[in-house]
Amino acid sequence: MKLMICGKGGSGKSTIAALLARTSVKTGNSVLVVDTDESNFGLHRQLGLELPPDFINYFGGKTVVLEKIMAAAPDYESVSFFDKEWQIADIPSEYYSEKNGIKLIAIGKIHDVGEGCACTMGVLAKEFIGKLKLNSNELVLVDTEAGIEHFGRAVEQDVDAILMVVDPSYESMKLSEKVLELSKSIEKPVYYILNKVDKTNEQFMRESISNPDMIIATIPTNASLSVAGLKGDEITADGPEIENMNNLLMEISEN
Repeated sequence: MKLMICGKGGSGKSTIAALLARTSVKTGNSVLVVDTDESNFGLHRQLGLELPPDFINYFGGKTVVLEKIMAAAPDYESVSFFDKEWQIADIPSEYYSEKNGIKLIAIGKIHDVGEGCACTMGVLAKEFIGKLKLNSNELVLVDTEAGIEHFGRAVEQDVDAILMVVDPSYESMKLSEKVLELSKSIEKPVYYILNKVDKTNEQFMRESISNPDMIIATIPTNASLSVAGLKGDEITADGPEIENMNNLLMEISEN
């Protein structure tokens, strides 16, 4: 499967991505984590990996990619950076980090003042996800930037499902409604992960989801995860909630 993980800033997208990647590997899958968040410099640490070089540099860097996009204006959809379908094995080794069955690539990061917007990374991410063909034991987790700008770039176009991480905040609840609306327009299923849940907020959070049957995990507040995120440490925690979610997603993929 190709799964897109989205949510508001601070909801726990990267933590969920790291936990799900670790658990999925234990069940026999090879996992590729695609970091499409140009401002996130912590996901690789949560995975216990080095931050790989920007994948966009394989195609000449942001300036070259932007020039190619602009040359195609206004027919941006005609721009292509891949002359064939790719498999995970085709990714050049210098552009990913790897550990214990998990590979990480980073589409691109903002490194300097005035280097321009992240649109080039969005275009490349969309095509890469679309051209990537998976074997039966391979899972792709796409960690997005906060909010819904990636929907505007149509990065979700070729994923199999969207995992919406919802934390106990009004902004997160409202964002979940918008994600559902946008996902329906491209016919992508949305599964909800309620994160940072405790006995004071769980019922309200569940009642705020228009289709509670699509809630696939409820992750309780976890002090050790919070501290690991604060320190930038590798996440090593396990839990039945993540295991159950992984098993459910594998059942969905088989159907």
